[in-house]
Amino acid sequence: MMTAVIGGAAAGVADQDWAALAGELDAYGHALTGPLLTAGECRTLAALYDVEDHFRSTVDMARHRFGSGEYRYFTHDLPEPVAALRAALYPMLLPIARDWAARLARPGTWPDRLEDWIAQCQRAGQTKGSQILLRYGPGDWNALHRDLFGDMVFPLQVVIGLDVPGVDYTGGEFLMVEQRPRAQSRGAAMALPQGHGLVFTTRDRPVRSTRGWSAAPMRHGVSLVRSGRRRTLGLVFHDA
Repeated sequence: MMTAVIGGAAAGVADQDWAALAGELDAYGHALTGPLLTAGECRTLAALYDVEDHFRSTVDMARHRFGSGEYRYFTHDLPEPVAALRAALYPMLLPIARDWAARLARPGTWPDRLEDWIAQCQRAGQTKGSQILLRYGPGDWNALHRDLFGDMVFPLQVVIGLDVPGVDYTGGEFLMVEQRPRAQSRGAAMALPQGHGLVFTTRDRPVRSTRGWSAAPMRHGVSLVRSGRRRTLGLVFHDA
């Protein structure tokens, strides 16, 4: 089964229309992919939540006033399906990240290889793995936030739905809020189809201004889960 998940991950990522996804990311700061995983592969990943050896820590969101629900950080020894997804996604996201950095006049010096970038994070003192499995039940939610853990930041990340919205759970939409200069904030709410990924900005997106390009800050969260159980895989491309 694990071998099948690895193969499915690489094929699912390669099958996406990355030019179209880049256009949506430019326009909105987020873009929904097509299928990355099958239903069976999603169940395999979701079942990892109860295998203690895979995780370095568990976070009770209510305790920290992040919302309500729970998530677990993987150790650096990632399960093969998670490592395969992350490795397949990084080179697809890298050209978009570099393009955004150029427009915002930021250093865009992420190396071609994910392992080299993670090594840079660790040399800078960001040594904790940041890949997570999240689990929400009725009444759970996630406050608007950004996943910034230090100075070393990759500007895009991915969340993958592991359950079927409207069947396994209700509510629990993924939320994005963009802070617009001299205007009211703009929000979006999206259901995550099982096996599909949402690529979204870690902190901001480039927007045209009268003086060129500026950064529009964005935050993400999860709306109230009304029934059932909602589980997702979060892939972040920098360490904490």
